[in-house]
Amino acid sequence: MPVASRRALADAATVVRWCDTLAAVSQDPDRITRVYLSPEHAQVDAIVAGWMRDAGLETWQDAAGNLHGRVAGAAPDAPVLLLGSHLDTVVDAGRYDGVVGVLMAIRTVARLVEGGPLPFALEVIAFSDEEGTRFGKALLGSSAVAGVWDDGWWDLVDGDGVTLRQAFTDFGLDPARVGEAAVRPEQLVGYLEAHIEQGPWLEQAGQALGVVTSIASARRFSVEVVGEARHAGGTPYERRHDALLAAAEAALAVERICRAEQHVGTVGTMTVEPGAVNVVPGLARFGVDLRGEFDEGRDRVWDAITDAFDEIAARRGVTVTPTEVHRAPAVFCAERLTDAVRAGITATGESAPAELFSRAGHDAMSLGLVTDVAMLFLRNPDGISHHPDEFVSEDDVALGLDALAVAVERIADDRGAGAGARAERAADRGATS
Repeated sequence: MPVASRRALADAATVVRWCDTLAAVSQDPDRITRVYLSPEHAQVDAIVAGWMRDAGLETWQDAAGNLHGRVAGAAPDAPVLLLGSHLDTVVDAGRYDGVVGVLMAIRTVARLVEGGPLPFALEVIAFSDEEGTRFGKALLGSSAVAGVWDDGWWDLVDGDGVTLRQAFTDFGLDPARVGEAAVRPEQLVGYLEAHIEQGPWLEQAGQALGVVTSIASARRFSVEVVGEARHAGGTPYERRHDALLAAAEAALAVERICRAEQHVGTVGTMTVEPGAVNVVPGLARFGVDLRGEFDEGRDRVWDAITDAFDEIAARRGVTVTPTEVHRAPAVFCAERLTDAVRAGITATGESAPAELFSRAGHDAMSLGLVTDVAMLFLRNPDGISHHPDEFVSEDDVALGLDALAVAVERIADDRGAGAGARAERAADRGATS
């Protein structure tokens, strides 16, 4: 059975305690909600920056509001290995999604630097907006770091009517300087992210840790259904053009087609107008989130869904108009980095680490545009996430910390740190196991 080192068990207790501390920072008194460019964003960054500095990292906030902490490599011009995840949340969130990956990265760096400098710098990034909760656009923080910021995003508006541009200014950031958050790809070794699994597969396999092979290809749509609002009592069925029933039928078509094609399609929002109990609905809007392992399959499934929408529209005498609001290609983890993650898991005593396709999106998707990426998943009982019941055990965090440390050492060794340095580090692990 996998067994964690004493050092990892101690660090895991710290990570879990830190997760509890950050869970108390929320805009809502009775649930965890922490969004981009909010007072809570600033508060958690200040707390985590303190933990970074205590671990020996030099800290700063970039031009998009992401928090960074770095320790130097063996040479002044050494390249950089990035580790991290995000600190923002959905509404009514759990306390581990994203957060545990940032905090594990801090403790991993603190542990590794005790053995002397590596052939690369280590940099922890706490991304500021992975979820997209406030402005409806996910991966804003990591998109800035990847250098793919879209100026069209400045006009995004939150629920209070505040634009993204105004929120930047209110937070103390300069929108004109957002490009300064971008990394230089030629200076990067890669990016590693530890994250709770947002699904049940590791639990079903009876394993604490898993190697991520790829991250879902995704598209999101806003769909408008226009029918005709008429008196509920005076309009016979054959004369009705009910936008709500057409939208409901379309939502069921999404489920039916995605189940048959082994993709993931979700209708997570729906609104109706005029919204009166005695009026046939004349307008309905709903959102579709579509995910698949490969871009081609995802697009083929969407074509089948739109064919179903057209048939429903013609039969019910309505119009169904989808507008794409988000598209992300599938990201495939780099073999050299997944080999390192696999070696890390194997070092904990797991002889055949599980390999998983991530159906959830992650900041690694943005970083994958500019460097090699890999991910380590931690078991999440029942697979529930984006919910207060999400969980990861302290023991599994400890195993993840050991695995992440070994993965970084393996990458260092592959870049020429040498067998001697690797042996010394292995001896240090043995002394604390």
